[in-house]
Amino acid sequence: MLFSSPEFIFAFLPLSLLGYFAIARLIGGRASLGWLVLCSLFFYGYWRLEYLPLLIGSILGNYAFAAAIQARQGARRTGFAILIAGIAANLALLGYFKYAGFFAETANAALGLGITVPQFVLPLAISFFTFQQITYLVDSYKREAARGSLLHYAVFVTFFPQLIAGPIVHHKEMMPQFARAAILRLRSKNLLAGLIIFGLGLFKKIGIADSFAVWADAGYADHTQLTVLDAWITTFSYTFQLYFDFSGYTDMAIGAARMFGIRLPLNFQSPYKAVSIQDFWRRWHITLSRFLRDYLFIPLGGSRRREGRVAANLMITFLLGGLWHGAGWTFVLWGGIHGAALVIHRIWTRAGLRLPRALGWLLTFAVVHLSWVFFRAEDLAQALDILTIMFGLDPAAMAGPRHVVIEGARTAGRYLLLALIGVLILPNTYQFTRDIRPLYKTLVGAVLFGAGCILMLVSRSDVFLYFNF
Repeated sequence: MLFSSPEFIFAFLPLSLLGYFAIARLIGGRASLGWLVLCSLFFYGYWRLEYLPLLIGSILGNYAFAAAIQARQGARRTGFAILIAGIAANLALLGYFKYAGFFAETANAALGLGITVPQFVLPLAISFFTFQQITYLVDSYKREAARGSLLHYAVFVTFFPQLIAGPIVHHKEMMPQFARAAILRLRSKNLLAGLIIFGLGLFKKIGIADSFAVWADAGYADHTQLTVLDAWITTFSYTFQLYFDFSGYTDMAIGAARMFGIRLPLNFQSPYKAVSIQDFWRRWHITLSRFLRDYLFIPLGGSRRREGRVAANLMITFLLGGLWHGAGWTFVLWGGIHGAALVIHRIWTRAGLRLPRALGWLLTFAVVHLSWVFFRAEDLAQALDILTIMFGLDPAAMAGPRHVVIEGARTAGRYLLLALIGVLILPNTYQFTRDIRPLYKTLVGAVLFGAGCILMLVSRSDVFLYFNF
């Protein structure tokens, strides 16, 4: 069930909201939280019911691991052993479902082993709920996680606005909120703010991202026939499709949570305005950046080492960050590009060198844009083919007529230019909704929500890009 589907907007979301606040008023807070867990499990199982036991088993197993760690606070060695066992169990589960096929194919190609490649559908959101629970285990060992009831822990993991594709929430951000009695009362301010944020996200997804998806998908599906202009339109279309798809999803997640009185952490802060690659990762998928920093980069030694070690830490972090996004060498290379860019940026800044802001922005956007080619491509060969065409290095793309791949190339170009101007000039959702009191903001949210609903009903959208990760 997608956030941009009629089932979610007209049935699931209003019924879950009404039930949540009605049960809180008539029965009590625990029953209301129980209702929220049941709604979230239904939301997850609506996709593929057979993977629902996997999510439930992960919750029960990690809660048991955390309880065992917290019960042995005085025995650090025993607690550490339980922590390692818990992390290993989580990574084994993630590795089997997400990476077993990739490693088998790689071993077969490199060594000719003839290993049978597992074939199964990737369980929805397994990367997100696995990472989220690993943070709880680690912080339990570090005595930074308060021990809560199984009900509160289940709400923390399954809360449907953030369950599928984040933001990757931290226990100290969420569990205290669910413990407050105030969230059991419907507040018009929260409802209005949530609807405005959700409306902005819905229009970003349906009205903008899905429009660019048409050109991006056409180009990547028939990449050998692209002209130089087609190739640039294809890649820029994906650059903005991904931006508005994920930004729109995040807005809808934050908006839906706000209707329940829950504030999810900021996950986007105008990343295409970044003036350095470091600045980009402080703005793009902020909660993933935080996870990689706190639970991978810093444990590796962080930046308090000699420069060679810091560079290695950055590369390891981003290579694994790339692999987290998908089981393929294109994702590993994408992560490697960003890791290398961060290493170069660190060397540059520590030498006391600076770029003009405009040049810094242009260079950052170019690196991000070109790296998205690997992120989107089906394999390395396709990515290299497209890059070769983009830079006029493929003689076949320069000579002889080709059939039309990108319908309405001029229209696409105009929309791409408008999108670029929009993301650079207009306020982002967080800036726009910090104060919702002006009436025009309610009107903007209502218009965009209505337009998004009309477009949703006219052309059904069934893809969220980050559901693949």
